[in-house]
Amino acid sequence: MENLISFKCENEDIAKRVDKFLSEQMPDKTRSFIQKIIEDGAVICGNKILSKNYKLRQGDVITVDLPELQQLDLTPQNLNLDIVYEDNDLLVVNKPKGLVVHPAPGNYDATLVHGLLYHCGQSLSGINGVIRPGIVHRIDKDTSGLLIVAKSDLAHIGLSQQIKQHSFTREYRAIVHGVIKQDKFTIDLPIGRSKNDRKKMCVTRENSREAVTHVEVLERYANYTYIKCVLETGRTHQIRVHMSNMHHPIAGDFGDTGRGSVVEGEVDAVG
Repeated sequence: MENLISFKCENEDIAKRVDKFLSEQMPDKTRSFIQKIIEDGAVICGNKILSKNYKLRQGDVITVDLPELQQLDLTPQNLNLDIVYEDNDLLVVNKPKGLVVHPAPGNYDATLVHGLLYHCGQSLSGINGVIRPGIVHRIDKDTSGLLIVAKSDLAHIGLSQQIKQHSFTREYRAIVHGVIKQDKFTIDLPIGRSKNDRKKMCVTRENSREAVTHVEVLERYANYTYIKCVLETGRTHQIRVHMSNMHHPIAGDFGDTGRGSVVEGEVDAVG
């Protein structure tokens, strides 16, 4: 019974699909996770097992039987992590360039998660499932910067909600090719996967998601510009894709338009 959690349908929730409703109620869970537990028959209303297409009605109480957390089959590794802050609920780690955040195809060893398991032992939030304990956000392998890691489920839920509500700021700095004339501007361009290379992201209207980057020029050089980027959304390779689309790709990145991103079917929507 410890894994049962219930949510009541309020007036503003009437007619919502149950998978969308649960995504809003459990922001720390992915949509695919929610759809999986629905398919497994773990979401009920009264005595009825619901499908993802079920639309909420007034007075509905949706009960979810969360699956037991699986044991993480990873060997802790001492990576000498640069921990800049830590308490009982969270820690902040300075991730260096070249370190992958969590295990994925092609990178199953020596990831940040391996190092966190060594440093924290069992005191990591498991709310995100098997392969990404404590991870509430990430940065690319070749990007350095600070990452917040949840050590408790309460911290994980709180941090996930803050990210979703944009109540704290994610700021990045980069040097890009070319000299940008504007001092400040906002790039509001949707990002999705390239039709020609599914491993790469691009600005596109097809199968895309909203992406907003606020850019401020910090310094200009002969052929480069030093910029600050504040993210309103957090799409994969967002800064790389947005700056590439403006023909100011990140300096030192791989390829003319940035590692993992392409300029394809450009959309003009820069504020």
